[in-house]
Amino acid sequence: MAAGPSGILVGVDGSPDSEAAIRWATHEALLRDQPVRLLHAITPVVVTWPVAYLEASYIESMESNGRDILDSAQKTVQAAAGDKAPPAIETQIMNAAAPAALVTASRDAYMTVSGSRGLGVLGRAFLGSVSSGLLHHGKGPIAIVRTDDAAAVDTSAPVLVGIDGSPASEDATELAFDEASRRNVALIALHAWSDASFPSIGNDWERYEDGGHRVLSERLAGWQERYPDVEVQRRIVSDDPARRLVEASGEAALVVVGSRGRGGFSSLVLGSVASKVAQSAKAPVIVVRPR
Repeated sequence: MAAGPSGILVGVDGSPDSEAAIRWATHEALLRDQPVRLLHAITPVVVTWPVAYLEASYIESMESNGRDILDSAQKTVQAAAGDKAPPAIETQIMNAAAPAALVTASRDAYMTVSGSRGLGVLGRAFLGSVSSGLLHHGKGPIAIVRTDDAAAVDTSAPVLVGIDGSPASEDATELAFDEASRRNVALIALHAWSDASFPSIGNDWERYEDGGHRVLSERLAGWQERYPDVEVQRRIVSDDPARRLVEASGEAALVVVGSRGRGGFSSLVLGSVASKVAQSAKAPVIVVRPR
């Protein structure tokens, strides 16, 4: 019988967001008794005469730099563990572009963690190529962490999950309950009607609200039986789900969303909700990708 996905995989490049991702991944690994897998990617270069003879020395230099980055990352893991025994650490250098390397490695990882930005200048305004590539092509849960996320962690803050009734949000709900249970915190289950605001719902709101309660009751019942220790707070809104998730993320320790579905919280186009939340949330975000 083949072993399932294992390890908390994190891409490391020496950037501040990479350091934040390592610290967050260490905490997740301790919660789940999983090893931390540190991956550093070296982007191949294509050179021709008269500088082709420099290729070998370039690769050697980049591999040496990569080993230094991985050594530093291991120290970050040990420091992040605090007074607990640090998780097992695995390291790897891949000769491939970072997005492709992490997407490939995510196939056999339990969870993949990335900083929202790398060392590039444009990353200050947008998700970086690595995090964006993982969100669109990675396998399994993809966690996006920012430098600010690691600044002040409230260990009592709840987990926030977006629920729309799709298979993708079902996967997200399962992970969110598990995260809340392991962290011993409450779970906020937020349901919105669509990706558009409804300023004219008016007297129909009661009908929409009743429907929302039915969706949440149906989708939460089984998981509440499985995780009786998790206190669930239900929220129903008639508003843009991405905006409401980002707004509520300020009070959460973690936001969990599905990546694909039939509209609402989980659109077939990742950018409609999942990438907006990953882009703007005030807490780490896990987007649950299909395997």
